[in-house]
Amino acid sequence: MSTNTPRLLFFLFTILLLSNPPPSSAQQAVKSLSSFNITNSPWRPDQNQILLSPNSVFAAGFKPTSQNQKLYTFSVWYHNVSINKIVWSTNDKSPVNGSAALVITTTGVLRLNDFSGKNVGPWNVSGNASITNLTLSNDGNLTYSTWQSFTYPTDTILPNQNITGTQIVSMNGKYSFSNSTYLVYSKENYWDMGKAFQLLDKDGKMSQETGSFVTSDFGAPRLRRLKLDNDGNLIIYSFSPDLGEWILVWKAVEEICKIYGTCGPNAICVNDGSNSTPHCVCPPGYKQNSGGAIEGCTIKIPLTNLGNTKFLQLDYVNYTSGSNQTEQIVANNFTDCQAHCLNNSKCLGFGFKYDGKGYCAIQLGRLVYGYWSPGTEVSMFLRVDKSETEQSNFSGMTKLLDTTCPVNISLPLPPEESNTTTRNIVIVCTLFAAELITGVFFFWGFLKKYIKYREMAQTLSLELLPAGGPKRFSYAELKAATNDFSNLIGRGGFGDVYKGELTDHRVVAVKCLKHVTGGDAEFWAEVTIIARMHHLNLVRLWGFCAEKGKRILVYEFVPNGSLDKYIFQKGKVKYSESESEMDMVPVGPNPVLDWNIRYRIALGVARSIAYLHEECLEWVLHCDIKPENILLGDDFCPKISDFGLAKMKKKEDIVSLSRIRGTRGYMAPEWVGQDPITSKADVYSFGMVLLEIVTGTRNFEMQGSVMESEDWYLPRWAFDKVFKELKVEDILDCRIKHSYDSRAHFNLVDRMVKTAMWCLQDRPEMRPSMGKVAKMLEGTVEITEPRKPTIFFLGAE
Repeated sequence: MSTNTPRLLFFLFTILLLSNPPPSSAQQAVKSLSSFNITNSPWRPDQNQILLSPNSVFAAGFKPTSQNQKLYTFSVWYHNVSINKIVWSTNDKSPVNGSAALVITTTGVLRLNDFSGKNVGPWNVSGNASITNLTLSNDGNLTYSTWQSFTYPTDTILPNQNITGTQIVSMNGKYSFSNSTYLVYSKENYWDMGKAFQLLDKDGKMSQETGSFVTSDFGAPRLRRLKLDNDGNLIIYSFSPDLGEWILVWKAVEEICKIYGTCGPNAICVNDGSNSTPHCVCPPGYKQNSGGAIEGCTIKIPLTNLGNTKFLQLDYVNYTSGSNQTEQIVANNFTDCQAHCLNNSKCLGFGFKYDGKGYCAIQLGRLVYGYWSPGTEVSMFLRVDKSETEQSNFSGMTKLLDTTCPVNISLPLPPEESNTTTRNIVIVCTLFAAELITGVFFFWGFLKKYIKYREMAQTLSLELLPAGGPKRFSYAELKAATNDFSNLIGRGGFGDVYKGELTDHRVVAVKCLKHVTGGDAEFWAEVTIIARMHHLNLVRLWGFCAEKGKRILVYEFVPNGSLDKYIFQKGKVKYSESESEMDMVPVGPNPVLDWNIRYRIALGVARSIAYLHEECLEWVLHCDIKPENILLGDDFCPKISDFGLAKMKKKEDIVSLSRIRGTRGYMAPEWVGQDPITSKADVYSFGMVLLEIVTGTRNFEMQGSVMESEDWYLPRWAFDKVFKELKVEDILDCRIKHSYDSRAHFNLVDRMVKTAMWCLQDRPEMRPSMGKVAKMLEGTVEITEPRKPTIFFLGAE
């Protein structure tokens, strides 16, 4: 061997050591303890060890804080999960540095000592130093002797942890969940469950004092936790192994802006209803503080002279203002509510509801916890100085109540009295002569026109036209307004509908009727009856045309189109082989209507049909109620069209039609029999439409059933799901099924489904009147459980 060989080996060994240095303390493997006892004491943050639960789901130990990596809390967290969420901490408010230690003394006392030796731990318990251990259970409960972390939660509750009577506080210290019932901010409750929470299990079921509720992924045993987030919302999270992340499966407050303290004083919290972060804006007449609107707003012109103030209307805005700051009274009308505010020097504004019940909330001393939401029925009237020029940009449907247009008329002053008698006589005589000549001229013109129109009226049998009736248009006017009937917007059983614009710039819907029976006098009589019908939820008839063999009606134009474009799913429906749920990808530009809007549409339609049946001077049957005949205005206010085009008789008569005028799928069973057709036929049609509003599908489209298509009947399927299987979620529109909250929407959906079942009874006498239907939807009458609907008088299975 050469003498250079040892040197070469030494050189290679040196290179190997430099390229693979010994592991540092930070790189050493984490040491796992099954328990901590006096033999392991003391335990310092730099020892890189954890206390592990037997199932390896939870770990406990020193955890660096998010603000400073050199400060530690002794915490419990999820182990080997992609996002190691902390579920309990012993010293959040007093983090310790690296010189701290967890110690079991010789007398068995468990202490968490800071650098000075002061105990900052929450425990005040001692045990037998030789046998008592600090352990971590499979449920995440840290125990030592008689002490356990489940008794002293921080901001998180775990499955199988007793919640009764406990309190958790958000990590930022702003919010608390007290007595397992209330969410509290600054000693004021902003959410009340009503029934105290007791226990959350791993399947996603939350037990309460009476009853329980389940999360959206109920049934799959997973890692779960109930947490009070820093934004003040109480949320149940579930860990998805497929996604590798925590997902939200239940939350207490649907609208984040309703949580107190989201925005500062005077500011308004605005959120689009999604999970996006809300933003704070200042109301008109106010400016942002130095920290922005989230820190609050200040009035631009202070209210020094309370007699020189005015009110700005903020629709859909509500200030709750907390306890002792809101004085709620019953006002006879809006003026009465406004007067109460003007007479109180502390009043900064008032909330008013246009519901006829006299709701009036006077805001005193401060304006806090303000939020904007279409779900609120309150309009806020903000008090500002009269010199304030800024206008409100919060507007909604209440603007439609301004039905009158104020007009200022000024008359010239009379001329000064003249002393010249001759001049006065000449003026009087001249005016008299001019009036006489003018009168003769107009009388001659009137005779010519009278003769012309008398001959036309005799030809058309319209000699007597009642005053105040609808306007009569010429065919040429409507042809020009519709650009020669080129803009077709709809087809129906009574004719085609075109969009047009009149000479006064009003946008109208022009319906060209077809297959209209009867003469001109009968047509005019029916048009007059239709024009007399005035209701918020009826399409307004503005005029008609009857010439050249044409029968045309001119209606107001309803911009959002018919209801079927919004509630029926346009996409491919895919059913699972193991479940009855379906997946659907909707197509089209129309937005999906939420539960509150669907309820308001159903209630508006019910009220309008009740008006046709019970409140008109003439009893009117619609005979063709379906989603295509329900139009939606700018604010999704429903309006019924095509009413009054069927044969009409007076209230005391029983209506009997010899010809079916309805649409298949919405016709009552009596249409195919010999029974007379009464108002209960419209009740049946409305019940089918109401069920379609809830399910979001046509009544003839089968829903995940093994039943033969010829035996399919939507009401029977929905009845079995709701009243036999108790699975109301299975019939809900899948596009908004995720937003269904059993607490917020159960009563609303329950009333809609039960009312629909009563309307769909096979015998007419078993169905309620439309007036009662409206009250059932309003919740003013009790709804008993209905009998199972059958089709064409077949008995129930």
